[in-house]
Amino acid sequence: MANQVIIIQHPLIQHKLTLMRRAETDTAKFRALIKEISLLLAYEVTRDLPLKYEPIKTPIAPMNAPVLASDKKLVIVSIQRAGQGLLDGMLELMPSARVGHIGLYRDPKTLIPIEYYFKVPYDVDQRDVLVVDPMLATGNTAVAAVERLKTTNPLSIKFICLLAAPEGIEHFINIHPDVPIYTASIDNHLDEHGYVVPGLGDVGDRLFGTK
Repeated sequence: MANQVIIIQHPLIQHKLTLMRRAETDTAKFRALIKEISLLLAYEVTRDLPLKYEPIKTPIAPMNAPVLASDKKLVIVSIQRAGQGLLDGMLELMPSARVGHIGLYRDPKTLIPIEYYFKVPYDVDQRDVLVVDPMLATGNTAVAAVERLKTTNPLSIKFICLLAAPEGIEHFINIHPDVPIYTASIDNHLDEHGYVVPGLGDVGDRLFGTK
C-alpha cells in the first residue's frame, strides 16, 4: 500500500482542503477552492513526466532547452459529476490535454456503481490517463471506472482524489494493484451510508449547490 498510495502533503493543498471541509464554506467558495487545489494536485501528479532537450534560440543566445519528451498528450478522465471540479482546474495547467468522461452513480441501497455514460478520446491507447474524482469512499466507483478504462488499453493510469477512506483504498488496491492513488488525505473511516468521515460531505452537492 505504501508504494501505491501517494499522499500529497503540500501545505497549500492541506490548507485549502481544510477550508473545503468546513460546513460553512458556501458553494462559490467551495468551487473556487476545488479549482485551486486541483492545480496543485496536477503539479504534483505530473512531476515524473519525462523531458527531452531541443535546440532553441533565446533573445540572448542559442541553447538546448527542456520540453516534454512524449508527443502523446495526457487524457484527464472525469468521473461525473463531482470530478468536474478537479477537471476544470487541471485543464488550466494542461490546456492541451484531451478529456474523457465516465458517468457513474451509486445505487443508494447496494452502493454498487451503475454506468450511464462513457466517452474518451479515440486514441486513448496511445496516451497516459489521469482519472479524477474528489472522493475514494467505498472504492466501488473508482474500481468500476478504472476497470472500464482498462478495456481501452491506455499507456498508464493514475487515480487522483482529494480524500480517501482506508476501506476504499484497500478495495481499490485489491482490484487494481497496478494503478497508483494520489490523494491529499486518508481519512478515518466510512459511516453506515458510505460517506468518508470526517470527510467534507457530498462534493457534487457542495460544488453545484444541490441537495
